[in-house]
Amino acid sequence: MPKINEHFTRLSKSYLFVEIAKRVRMWEEAHSDTEIIKLGIGDVTRPLPPSAIQALHGATDEMADPARFRGYGPEQGYDFLRNAIVAHDYEPRGVTISAEDIFVSDGSKCDTGNFQELFAVDQTVAVPDPVYPVYVDTNIMAGRHDRIVYMKGTPDNGFVSPPPNEHVDLLYLCFPNNPTGATATRSQLEQYVQYALDHDALILFYAAYVEFIRDPDIPRSIFEIPGAERCAVEFRSFSKTAGFTGLRCAYTVIPPTVTATDSTGTTYSVRDLWARRHSTKFNGASYPVQRAAAAVYSPQGAVEIRELADYYLGNAEIIRQGIDSLGFDSVGGTNSPYIWVNAGRPSWDFFDEILNRTGVVITPGAGFGAGGEGFIRISAFNDREKVKVAMDRIKKYL
Repeated sequence: MPKINEHFTRLSKSYLFVEIAKRVRMWEEAHSDTEIIKLGIGDVTRPLPPSAIQALHGATDEMADPARFRGYGPEQGYDFLRNAIVAHDYEPRGVTISAEDIFVSDGSKCDTGNFQELFAVDQTVAVPDPVYPVYVDTNIMAGRHDRIVYMKGTPDNGFVSPPPNEHVDLLYLCFPNNPTGATATRSQLEQYVQYALDHDALILFYAAYVEFIRDPDIPRSIFEIPGAERCAVEFRSFSKTAGFTGLRCAYTVIPPTVTATDSTGTTYSVRDLWARRHSTKFNGASYPVQRAAAAVYSPQGAVEIRELADYYLGNAEIIRQGIDSLGFDSVGGTNSPYIWVNAGRPSWDFFDEILNRTGVVITPGAGFGAGGEGFIRISAFNDREKVKVAMDRIKKYL
């Protein structure tokens, strides 16, 4: 019989959101007369922006026309999308990025999980704690279970932990943060960049929630920090920006100045390594989806995604005010669609209690690592009226 990769046996029995879904199904079977309201998983509920829909229909019509039909596209993404990303996401921020540095994909979860494949198994990896599980699980799958350093986020540091005291080779960062909703200041990001430069480390910066930033002093890209072009890679997504969770489109940015070495000290371009991996294992995001993504950069599309993010931020404000009125300490909910709440009790117990008594789904913090125990995450991704009903139920119960 074939032998398994035994690193998989070191993983928890199920992925966090699989366990949540199982408990939700059991509740629904026992309470068929009550509508469940999901404020757990960060899945959007609003329709796609009209500009994206129009572009999606137009591109689909092209695929029905023999003269305009397209087969395999460029693995790295079509130029019309990559150029739009440069012009709208980076140039206005004073960031020098070229289209050649951009790799379009079908999701940043995939990209953040796959990127560690480029590096040797003996590399030490720092992750925030609480942590998005993908960062940890994919490194465990690769055999780095004993080479993971946890950067502790606590109420005292606002869940923005300082860089590690010891040397690490890779640092995963996520701001605005999932799960805590915390944001990092320019000064805090400068500390991470300086650490990476001092330690010849690489920052893997997950920036999926930048569209929710409303504070002009908060950087929207790690590349706004001088020196980051030599020590950072950035992952971005259209999932929360434009509601593409079901459509799937994202991109990774790797400047040509980011390098790594082999065991002999020979230097390699990380961008070239990722290009080799990307073109081998991925055939490119679909043409209609990339047209839809490019449409959000049009003048009308920019207005639509701003309104979309404002809608969810309005939900977050309702949740945050409700939590505050109940006397719970929390972070997030501004510049972020997540509210991170100190439950004051074991997080799975609180999850079950809220689910069983109110029919509202939240996310237990323990699913985000040891640092999440005792906390819960509430997501603002739902319809406004359902958010109001959910908070009314919670306030009546608590």
